[in-house]
Amino acid sequence: MTQTVTLPLWLFVLILLFAAVTALSHFLLPSVRWFFRRRFEKAVARLNTRLKRPIQPFKLARRYDMIQRLIYDPEVSREIALYAEKNNVPENVAFQKAREYAREIVPTFSAFAYFSFAMRVAKVLAESVYRIRTAKQNDEVFAAIPKDSTAVFVMNHRSNMDYVLVTYLASKTSTLSYAVGEWARVWPLSSLIRLWGAYFIRRRSRGSLYRKVLSRYVQMATSGGDTQAFYPEGGLSLTGALQPPKVGLLSYLVDGFEPDGGRDIVFVPVAINYDRVLEDRVLIAAHARGDRRFGARISVVVAFILRKFWRRLRGHDTRFGTAAVAFGTPLSLREFGKVEDVDALSQLLMSRIEAVMPVLGVPLVAAVLRKRGALDADTLETEVRDLLDQLPAKSIVLDTSALSDEVAQACGHMEQHGLIEKDGDVWRIVHGQETATQFYANSIAHYLPDGYLVLDAALAKGFSAPAGS
Repeated sequence: MTQTVTLPLWLFVLILLFAAVTALSHFLLPSVRWFFRRRFEKAVARLNTRLKRPIQPFKLARRYDMIQRLIYDPEVSREIALYAEKNNVPENVAFQKAREYAREIVPTFSAFAYFSFAMRVAKVLAESVYRIRTAKQNDEVFAAIPKDSTAVFVMNHRSNMDYVLVTYLASKTSTLSYAVGEWARVWPLSSLIRLWGAYFIRRRSRGSLYRKVLSRYVQMATSGGDTQAFYPEGGLSLTGALQPPKVGLLSYLVDGFEPDGGRDIVFVPVAINYDRVLEDRVLIAAHARGDRRFGARISVVVAFILRKFWRRLRGHDTRFGTAAVAFGTPLSLREFGKVEDVDALSQLLMSRIEAVMPVLGVPLVAAVLRKRGALDADTLETEVRDLLDQLPAKSIVLDTSALSDEVAQACGHMEQHGLIEKDGDVWRIVHGQETATQFYANSIAHYLPDGYLVLDAALAKGFSAPAGS
């Protein structure tokens, strides 16, 4: 036992490394993890005192634990057995497939990454690109949502800036969990989005096992009080108008709801509008082709953002006008009662989004010029004022007491964007930009009186609420 053993130096170093790793994993790391976990819990507790809707324990659960809970869920287990039988594979193979789906869907939320990094980036980016306005009723609507319910933001989808804008505006009140499509599954964006609490979905997947795993995650998150946000249109509007809703995620929420127990679900309609949509040319081109293939490259987007930041740092106003957000009348699923028709519920929610769509300068000027043709500045302002008098007052976010300045700013932004041009004192639409100007007018097409043009006659019909709702 006391004999000397000679070892090569490399083997001795390797043994020391294994011994150090074993000591760390069994003695030091658990204590270190406990120490940082305690500090993290205290930091979250302090943060929750400042939030109107505190971060729920579900959102702070370890990702590994959530994946295990999801794949061992009884409903998922039954679907695993059906998948194995249908595809003639062993159940362990089907179980592994379910685990892959769960790992793909479940996020890795970090309160530190969300509030110290994501919110600052969202704030700087949003305020660098737009002047941001919110409807007067927003704070009142949000404050009226019961604390023991789960808020679900239901939003129209105009631009990828929607994510940034609403996340920034909601940062002082709560955290949001978005359903994010395949476009964001690129490194390093995918890792950041997971840290911010978003979860990935395959919009084209039709497999029953995948749908079950996704639906159960959405239902667990909702029953756990995690504030959700989704776009019922399912994708960006190609015409500028509200699109017919899809019922995928909404049906998952409805199917998992227990009216006699658990948390209530309160849907909050959110209407978003812009003086300029950054992707407008790409969307218009896709609509003209009749597909949804977006040709924008990530390198072009990054270069565009960097140029804007550089100009901003040099003191130039690089903003593209106003971006506005308005909350509509919330809908309590418990008060609504049993949902017999998910399509009717989605139509009702879209009608509530439509009812509070913010009215901005560029859509107004675009609508007037599309109707009247070339106008001098004074006549244009008069026409805009007359049109405003016919629109719902609660949807107007312009400063009507300084309408001359608002119209002048809108014309300036449209001229910079190449949509209109000025000949002396007369504003007219640039030849070939008729569709682009209509793209912006379509955002308020459901408000416009008879006689105003729309790109598609069906767009002017709007969304009708189901009878008795």
